[in-house]
Amino acid sequence: MQSLNLQLQIFTLTAIGFYLGKKGYISKETRSQFINLMFSIILPCNIINSFQIEMTTSILLKTSLALILACAAQLFYIFINKFLYNNFDESKQVCLKYATICSNASFIGLPIAEAMFGATGLLFMSVALLPQRIVIWSAGISMFTKTTKKEVFKKVITHPCIIAVEIGFAIMIFHIQLPIFLSNTIKGLSSSTTSFSMMIIGMLLSDVDLKSIFDKDAVYFSFIRLVAIPLSFYIVLSFLHIDSLVTGVTVIMAAMPAGTTTAMLAQQYNGNAQFGSKLVFFSTFFSLFTIPILSLLLK
Repeated sequence: MQSLNLQLQIFTLTAIGFYLGKKGYISKETRSQFINLMFSIILPCNIINSFQIEMTTSILLKTSLALILACAAQLFYIFINKFLYNNFDESKQVCLKYATICSNASFIGLPIAEAMFGATGLLFMSVALLPQRIVIWSAGISMFTKTTKKEVFKKVITHPCIIAVEIGFAIMIFHIQLPIFLSNTIKGLSSSTTSFSMMIIGMLLSDVDLKSIFDKDAVYFSFIRLVAIPLSFYIVLSFLHIDSLVTGVTVIMAAMPAGTTTAMLAQQYNGNAQFGSKLVFFSTFFSLFTIPILSLLLK
């Protein structure tokens, strides 16, 4: 029930953003400024906040398997991207490939992991998110750029979200205690990530003609992202007799819809933002049904 309420909340926020965009209360120029605010301040705070967990030797040993599986998953996504979308339009390919490696595991997955598996599940998911965060803000963001490798590397390494990952690792590894006022500021901004990002998605969707909102390519992606991938993971991990909690967290993480940054990066780098918004919308909508069913399977 908690996962369903969370997803309904996300759709409500998207509807609010759609209303604001459709009525013209938020101009296209303002939307671009909102997206810059997301990438410059809010998302980096969300990333830094996720690293503020106590990482002892004992916890590292217990979560090492989840971390290894998360790394393997990212390599798997990069591998299947070479085959799954070759017949699609180039502008769609970029969004499809990015959305495959970048799920909404942080916005939706963390609360669901906590609801299903308790504090331990939340910890495993937090650690398992590290490889995804690194990949999406390095290889992922480079998908949307059309410059030389040197320029891509410069853009990636100086991106606020990559800098946030570096700061987060320093905080976690060296047990840095931030001043209370700074820590609370980061947590406050981090807590607005889901609300702000989903309203932006709604605003981007407001530019889409409702008569053409249905997209068979987005539906195809949703099947791959929400059904084929998590079921494949479940079968393999069950066959290998991996710990049930680690299996559960890994499968739930693999079953998340497209990350909201899919549409926002497409908008920021003059990509197919409308198709990116459709990927987020359809995969999040279908996850209303697939995640509860998967939860029953895991239990």
